[in-house]
Amino acid sequence: MNNELELFKKKSDIIKNSTLLLIAFATVFFPRLLDTLGFPPPINFVHFVIVPFASGLVLFQARTKNRNQFSISMSLLFGLAILFGVTIVSTQVNNAGIINLFLEYLLLTEPYMFLLALIFIPMDKSSFTQFRNWFIWFSCFHIFLALLQKLLLQIGIMRTTTMGIPWDNIQGVFYLSGSGHVVGASVSISFGLYYLVSAKNSPLWLRASVFMAAFLQLLFADAKQVLLVSMVSWGILILINVKDIKLTIQYLVAAIVISWILIWCVQNLELFRAFKTWIRPELYGPDGEATILKTTGIKMIYSYYKSPFNWLFGLGPGHTIGRLGGWMLSKYWDLLKPLGATIHPVSQQISDVVWGSLLGRSSSMFSPLFGWAGIWGDLGFLGLGAYLYLFSIVWRRLCLDDFSKFLMLNVLIHGLIFSQMEEPGYMLFVTGLIGLQWQERRIAKAFKDRPYMGVDINRSFKLG
Repeated sequence: MNNELELFKKKSDIIKNSTLLLIAFATVFFPRLLDTLGFPPPINFVHFVIVPFASGLVLFQARTKNRNQFSISMSLLFGLAILFGVTIVSTQVNNAGIINLFLEYLLLTEPYMFLLALIFIPMDKSSFTQFRNWFIWFSCFHIFLALLQKLLLQIGIMRTTTMGIPWDNIQGVFYLSGSGHVVGASVSISFGLYYLVSAKNSPLWLRASVFMAAFLQLLFADAKQVLLVSMVSWGILILINVKDIKLTIQYLVAAIVISWILIWCVQNLELFRAFKTWIRPELYGPDGEATILKTTGIKMIYSYYKSPFNWLFGLGPGHTIGRLGGWMLSKYWDLLKPLGATIHPVSQQISDVVWGSLLGRSSSMFSPLFGWAGIWGDLGFLGLGAYLYLFSIVWRRLCLDDFSKFLMLNVLIHGLIFSQMEEPGYMLFVTGLIGLQWQERRIAKAFKDRPYMGVDINRSFKLG
């Protein structure tokens, strides 16, 4: 009887913990939509409290006897602690505000806190299925909303509000935000691929339809960089798998076929016409406008270095070209100034350069405000190294299948383009999918019933 009561209590805790994480994820995934519907601006900051609290509570409540689970969790905690230490020192050295410290740290680490809590839960099949189904419904709602926005724009019911560009308003749940069309398309493509390769119990026509709906959203939103990032990530994945000749050939053939189809579509179909705007070689040379604009931020940050400490700890959290310094502080200044927020002159100077350039105003692809440069600018090489260490833990210990590696490669490349690696909605979605992949593998191994839910875990995301 005692054993049965203990088992019931454990299952109740599992359900409570997984539900808690779903609520935390919802506070990240839907606030832009709520903001648009009239909720006060602080709704965009609620997740900075809810996600750390929920993750910490899960770690406190959950009990795991799996050594690997515990070891990975401790590694992630250690990585989070190192980055927090560097952020504290950078704040002190550069006289940045305390609110800068916490916002910078949470923008960078919220996804890893969420992932840490997600993998720490000793899920069983039932709790895993429940969590996974909610993720699917959230994603389907997002795609449906984006396609509805396209329809409303088409028939003239919904008007353009983002720089007057219709497709910029096809953003799904990220409506309305500056680069919501790119973030929304990234989320949809990630989910479309996940559903296509994992939901093997669903009919192929349904999985293909979901993926095509996600791809149509990408095209309607004119999110060219999302397709570019996916193709580059796939190319890197091919190189990583060279040791597996059969798999490499499969990926290579598929990449060639898909590339040929895309080239033909760009040349012949009106729906793909926006992709032609990038076919301008003069932009990319050493003296090209795109090259100069992209490197402007790094040069301007360096011009403000006054001591060797700047090389190690940057100019301070939120003081340069990351998401916080790039626009969050200025956008929410009335809210954050009373909390002691600080702004560095270089942020405004770089912003002026962006808005003074037609290329900078029209595409985030060439923006100097990009993730990896932002981490370096704010926290220096030590901060960049600490983040890369955290990134590497996820890559080495949690990305055990090609789909998870593909997602992390997407993050890496997005970080070279814009500030998407500091976009909470996108990043928690990616780490959520990685956590689901890892939990599914763990459950299948524990119950020795591969494939679980129709997924051959050893061949996840492999073609053929």
